[in-house]
Amino acid sequence: MTNFTVSPDRLHTHVSMLAETFFPRNYAHTENLDRTAEYVRNEFEQARGMVSEQLFEMEGKTYRNVIATFGPATSERIVVGAHYDACDELPGADDNASGVAGLIELAYLLGRSNLRLRLDLVAYTLEEPKFIDAGGDGLFRTVGGSAVHAESLRIQGAAVRLMLSLEMIGYFSDEPGSQTYPSPIFRLLYPSPGNFALVVGRLQDFWLARKVTRVMRKASPLPVYSLNAPAWLKGVDWSDHFSYWKRNYPALMITDTAFNRNREYHKSGDTADRLDYKRMAHVVEGVYAAVRHIAENNSKGADAGNDAK
Repeated sequence: MTNFTVSPDRLHTHVSMLAETFFPRNYAHTENLDRTAEYVRNEFEQARGMVSEQLFEMEGKTYRNVIATFGPATSERIVVGAHYDACDELPGADDNASGVAGLIELAYLLGRSNLRLRLDLVAYTLEEPKFIDAGGDGLFRTVGGSAVHAESLRIQGAAVRLMLSLEMIGYFSDEPGSQTYPSPIFRLLYPSPGNFALVVGRLQDFWLARKVTRVMRKASPLPVYSLNAPAWLKGVDWSDHFSYWKRNYPALMITDTAFNRNREYHKSGDTADRLDYKRMAHVVEGVYAAVRHIAENNSKGADAGNDAK
């Protein structure tokens, strides 16, 4: 496999563009959502993706997913997605300009690669809740962009080998105790500093999550862990991967753990200057290695003996 590196400076540029120039990006500001979609589309085209848009309506307004397709026209595919809207009138640098920046730079890696399987990158809109106090009840659960995309795949009868949701991938801390967990038991299993990426899946996606974790670990010096848990555990299903779970597709979330680490989650302090772009670049390099590996190796049990938490 060819090794490519990701530029932290380019990631910073993308995040700043979304969080500062296209601010705010909530459902009410369709003009900024359209500007963001056009920015993503232009980047996808420069990365040599085959680009299309998926239009849908909510409350009389038109919204759009931006899709870039790479690789051969195989019947099976891999999907990697990230939402470009932000909660309320907030900058949303980590949530989720970071995921979109990662998606864009992943496109440039894929555009320089020979792929054996179709790979779709999808920039979604309307993941966030309409109101900031809605908790995990974002629009992705009902009418949002990932629900529209996942349902379209179901209607087509499309086969999906794996879906990855890039949900907040830019905030890291080496401070002891900076990482919190939904249950005290996790403190015995996972690090105290928030200096790692987490691969989150359902219980039935155990081996798939372990495989992705193992490949990401090998691709960069960034620590990567995995968590497989029931969807009722707080935060486990709080992003676009839920839309694919709902339609029985295998899906995982790649995250910096959001509110379990970033104290400015859904606050005005979620700004571009607080993110760690070098570590974010390592996340993208790991995701690239993982999708290449999954595309080329479709055996669940082949790597099981070497997988670890």
